[in-house]
Amino acid sequence: MFTKRLISGIVLVIGAAFLLYYGGLPLFLASMAVSLIGLFELYRVMKIEHDLPGIVGYLAVLAYYGLLWCGRLHLVTFLAIASLMILMTLYVVLFPRYGTEQITVAFFGIFYVGLMFSFLYQVRESLPDGRYLVWLILLSSWGCDTCAYCVGMLFGKHKMTPELSPKKSIEGAVGGVIGAAVLGFLFGLYFDQRMPDVLHAATISGAACAIAAVISQIGDLAASAIKRNHSIKDYGDLIPGHGGILDRFDSMIFTAPAIYYAVYFLTLL
Repeated sequence: MFTKRLISGIVLVIGAAFLLYYGGLPLFLASMAVSLIGLFELYRVMKIEHDLPGIVGYLAVLAYYGLLWCGRLHLVTFLAIASLMILMTLYVVLFPRYGTEQITVAFFGIFYVGLMFSFLYQVRESLPDGRYLVWLILLSSWGCDTCAYCVGMLFGKHKMTPELSPKKSIEGAVGGVIGAAVLGFLFGLYFDQRMPDVLHAATISGAACAIAAVISQIGDLAASAIKRNHSIKDYGDLIPGHGGILDRFDSMIFTAPAIYYAVYFLTLL
């Protein structure tokens, strides 16, 4: 099991590095594919993955990525309202075929998986010096996970959420945030001269990673909470040793928009 997890983890890192380095269409298509697969996994929990609410969700995410590619993000509010209206129409017309929770999750998933994960592409392509800043997403999510695990194993004594995730400790959480901040600072320090549009790159990168690391752990726990609510171990088995897309990218769904807005607002200060 460990060998399988290690190999698939290495393949994931190599694949992510390739996509983040080249950006453009390959990263756009990969982000869209991950969003759709993750949405399928979420909908499968609610048993709507092949049903009408699920189809509305898939089409909405495809439409959103179309707006993103064409630079028409000002229409996202219209897309959200239209999606909600269609879902509520299904709810009313086909009542009581679908429960309130199924319709709610169908709408929630469009934003939780589709819109939020797209910020991986948006950081790379929309922010000044995005080709470098996009790596902060990995540092703040995977870096935080690794540092939190190591610090928790060595010093963890106080449980953070004993009912939700018994192995996570407050010490580990703090270590994860500090570790991510240090990694971000060192990254910004090293690439400072290559990021002319980001003043004080080391400070901004470190602060952005610290903010995103906090949010990263919320994302991880949120995905775990959904699994606990519905008594499932993993969202899927697509990635050997890691589970499904949502099992591996749960924290990145939160860190991608967190890095985008953290860098955006920090550069305004």
